[in-house]
Amino acid sequence: MKYKHLFGPVVSRRLGLSLGVDLVPYKYCSLNCVYCEVSRTTHLTMKRREFFYPEDITNELDSFLTDKPKLDYITFSGAGEPTLNSSLGEIIKYIKSRYPQYKLALITNSSLLNDPEVCHEILPCDLLLPSLDAVSEEVFDKLNRPYKKLSAQDIVIGLEALRKVYTGLIWLEIFIVPGLNDGLQELELLKSAVTRIRPDRVQLNSLDRPASEEWVQPAAYKGLEEIRVFLQEGIDFPVEIIAKTSQPSLITVSEQDTLAELTGLIKEDEYTKKELAKALHIHVNEVSKLLQFLSSQDRITARRKRKGVYYLWKK
Repeated sequence: MKYKHLFGPVVSRRLGLSLGVDLVPYKYCSLNCVYCEVSRTTHLTMKRREFFYPEDITNELDSFLTDKPKLDYITFSGAGEPTLNSSLGEIIKYIKSRYPQYKLALITNSSLLNDPEVCHEILPCDLLLPSLDAVSEEVFDKLNRPYKKLSAQDIVIGLEALRKVYTGLIWLEIFIVPGLNDGLQELELLKSAVTRIRPDRVQLNSLDRPASEEWVQPAAYKGLEEIRVFLQEGIDFPVEIIAKTSQPSLITVSEQDTLAELTGLIKEDEYTKKELAKALHIHVNEVSKLLQFLSSQDRITARRKRKGVYYLWKK
C-alpha cells in the first residue's frame, strides 16, 4: 500500500529502523537553509496550519501499525518543518494512547520552540532532534535564511526554555558549512549556547549530497574533528560527528525493488528528487536514501540546472 503521509521504514544513522511521518506539504518551512539536500524552500512561513485532516494521518498509521511491525522510532520529519502542522499535538497523543509500545522522535529546525503551545505539544515525544547552526544574526541570516520575523536568538531562547520542561532526550544537531559557521567567533557563540541549552548530546553534521546552493561544500573530516574537540572541552555531555564521511548507505530487502525501478528511470533520463518521488509514488526522503546508496557506489552523478539538481546514470 502506498501512503501519502508515511514513508519507510528506513534505516537511519541515528534512529535505527524508523517510520517517517510527514505532516506538511513539500517544502513548507520557516527556514531556507543553503545546505538543504531536498530543495529550496518554496513556502517560507511561520504560520501554523492544519495542512491535512488529522484522521487521514492517523488512518494511515492504523493501517501500517495494525500488524505491530518492529520499529525503533516513529519519527516526525519530511521535506518541511513538522511543527508547522497545528495538529502535531493531537497526532502525538493519538499514537501514545493507541500504540504506547513505540517511541516517538521529532526532527525540527527549532524555529517554533519559543511558542509555548508547540513546546507543550511535543513533551510526550521520547526524543527530540532540534538543530542550531548559528547564534550570530549575520551568520544565521546567511546560512539558514529564515522567515523575516525569526531571529537566531528566538531559536536559542526556545531551546533553553524547552530544556527546562522537557524530560526526554535532546540530541542537538549543528550543520557545519565551511566559510559560514566554522570560524572561531561563531563556534564560541555556539559553545556558549550549547552549554546553556544542555542537550544530552551534540551531533555535528555536514553535506554529503548536492545542496540547494551550488557553492555549499562539505566540511573535511579533519575540520569536523577539530570543531568536535573545541566544543567538547569543558562539556560533560558527548559531542559527536554524524556526517557521512565514509559510511555507505544500507538498502533493506524491501527497498530493493524500488531501487531497481529508480535505477531504470535514471538510466534512461535525468530526474530531480521530486520527479523521482512522483514517478515511484514514494516519499522524497526515501528517494534521497536510494540516491545516496547509488552515489556511494559511484553509479550516478548530479547536474545542476535552473529548476534544480538532476540525477543521471554514469555512462
